[in-house]
Amino acid sequence: MTTWALPFPMTLDPNPERALPAGVGAETIISDARNGDDLAFERLYRQHVGRVYALALRLSGDPADADSLTQDVFVRVWERLTSFRGESAFGTWLHRLAVNVILSDRRSAWRRARRITPTGDLVELDVAAPAPQPGTRLDLDAAIAALPPGARTVFVLHDVEGYQHAEIAELSGIAAGTSKAQLFRARRLLRKALER
Repeated sequence: MTTWALPFPMTLDPNPERALPAGVGAETIISDARNGDDLAFERLYRQHVGRVYALALRLSGDPADADSLTQDVFVRVWERLTSFRGESAFGTWLHRLAVNVILSDRRSAWRRARRITPTGDLVELDVAAPAPQPGTRLDLDAAIAALPPGARTVFVLHDVEGYQHAEIAELSGIAAGTSKAQLFRARRLLRKALER
């Protein structure tokens, strides 16, 4: 298995001055990056890392997973940048690629979890979250992160990112009806969590 590395350190603290230098258009940066210019790719990364990380965080619900997924997305961008034909905006292409990478990772994790056979000698721990104190309110991001994975994915893709149920079904490998049911479930759970 080949390990890919980007030609610069990946951080979530982009330096906005380096995103797009004055007088240089986005098309030039993309073209230079496609031709192997490491600095141009770094500029693309710095320009888009925040949005990709936010999407990964919303879909995974975990900052460490979001970090890892963001890196995976940009490694995939590095590998596939030459396939970007410019038929859509670069941000649109990147967003679609990010959603595909994140959902693919989720499907792989689900398959791995199904292959694990419990041995019976494991002790179940009851790690229930403490009950919230009266008068405290859960913020929306925390409530979304607490949703079950399927409901969270559909909620983020539909209500936050604006995908239609047919698109979510295609991306996630589920039926459109399942997407609708998961969205209903997510909204119900969010209402319940936010009413506390």
